[in-house]
Amino acid sequence: MKNESDISRSYQVPIWHKATLSMEEAMAYTGIGEMTNREDCPFILWNGSKRLIKRQAFDEYILKVYSI
Repeated sequence: MKNESDISRSYQVPIWHKATLSMEEAMAYTGIGEMTNREDCPFILWNGSKRLIKRQAFDEYILKVYSI
């Protein structure tokens, strides 16, 4: 019988297919961090007190900006 950790590992989705990223995933994906603290950050989704990155919106943002 599989335990919960075996099941969750078998269903892990690659970062490039996720709709939202945890802060840890976003930092591993891009190295961002501090800019997500801004209130006007266009790619942040708050789930209670948990900050998530909208991956597609973030990818579009990265394509438009000169530097971070």
